[in-house]
Amino acid sequence: MSEKAVVIYSGGMDSYTVLHKALREGFDVHALSFHYGQRHARELDIARHVCQTLNIAHQVVDIRAIHSLIGASALTDDTQAMPRADYAEDNMKATVVPNRNMILLSLAIGHAVNMESSICYYGAHGGDHAIYPDCRPEFVDRMNAVAAIANYTPVEIRAPYLYASKADILAEGLAMGLDYAQTWTCYLGGEKACGECGSCRERLNAFAEHGVEDPLSYVHRTPHSQSGV
Repeated sequence: MSEKAVVIYSGGMDSYTVLHKALREGFDVHALSFHYGQRHARELDIARHVCQTLNIAHQVVDIRAIHSLIGASALTDDTQAMPRADYAEDNMKATVVPNRNMILLSLAIGHAVNMESSICYYGAHGGDHAIYPDCRPEFVDRMNAVAAIANYTPVEIRAPYLYASKADILAEGLAMGLDYAQTWTCYLGGEKACGECGSCRERLNAFAEHGVEDPLSYVHRTPHSQSGV
């Protein structure tokens, strides 16, 4: 039997690539998605569809009960304006959800122990370091140290793209033949991606860097992306 691995799977580009990386490495993947009150909860529908198509175990865990504790973010509070600019530390702090990855990793590690798995994947990547404290290498290192002693069975946290850019991740996914139409990146949950938030811009720039058209439909495309819808 294949070794089990838990994958924190949001439905976005990075975790979609991580999910397929874990599958290609031969793991029996158990995907976990979390509803924490994010405005872009549409990503969860994408995650469900992908896991059904791949016929892999998947749970969407509703943790919206903690929204009042960590809801002071533009990602979870629709009364706040969503920054519409390229990622930068001074204008994207509004999208930080306090302690999000520590919370999600803690739950995923508990799930891994419960199902007798010793591996937990998540999709932190290099472009997030300056903006999101819980995507920094030192955070992953310390969480790994805690995960090794928090239970009788140690769990290893793997973040394979911790030092990779969005373009690097896309390059590996394209080499695997992945269909990025099966992902959702926009921080707004509209019918089409907005094309203006930092997440959309970073994604579009990654596709433009590779000379490939992003298969998603957008309301607006950034100046650095290819034209078209």
